[in-house]
Amino acid sequence: MNFDEFLKLTSKVKNIQLPAESSHFKMVPPFRRALMEKQKEAIKKAKRAGVLALFYPDKNDQTKLVLILRKTYKGVHSAQVAFPGGKLERQDVSLEAAALREAFEEVGVPVETVEVIRELSQVYIPPSNFYVQPFLGITKTTPSFIKQDDEVETIIEIDLQHFLDDSVLINKQVSTSYSVEVPAFKLNGHVVWGATAMMLSEIKDLLKEHT
Repeated sequence: MNFDEFLKLTSKVKNIQLPAESSHFKMVPPFRRALMEKQKEAIKKAKRAGVLALFYPDKNDQTKLVLILRKTYKGVHSAQVAFPGGKLERQDVSLEAAALREAFEEVGVPVETVEVIRELSQVYIPPSNFYVQPFLGITKTTPSFIKQDDEVETIIEIDLQHFLDDSVLINKQVSTSYSVEVPAFKLNGHVVWGATAMMLSEIKDLLKEHT
């Protein structure tokens, strides 16, 4: 999709009601739905984080979305695909500020070049006890990405039309503390599941409603 067309699309989704759980549920295994009601108490004590779903034009003026592949480390989100972003720090005046700061640190996009279009629906991540606020944002220039080497393995640039194609939806067997089959996206050869897939599902539904 041409980036000018995408900008017109974002103007349509600024103030509409978010699909929230109806989108999130498409990307969770059945047992997770039953747990979500029980998680309301845990959310009250959860750590907070902000992430940025950043869209931008490539050199051919086609719309792209940036994701990152995290480094392999001793942690619950090791080697997973995610949005740029991270936890709320003392210096952050808001979750939006945290998302923008972390996006600059992880992929090198200057804060002042990003326009935040709107908040998306929050997602609770039980394994790490984070309640994550995603933001939909744009930058009108083609970024010169700079990878944060100690946290980011790879920067993944996703073509918007590829993302919106239903053929990228798959089921994947994953191993956490146990093995389970989950709905996922397969984007640029990377399997995206869990909280990131839930957020992507809401973005996809928002955009497809107006395309």
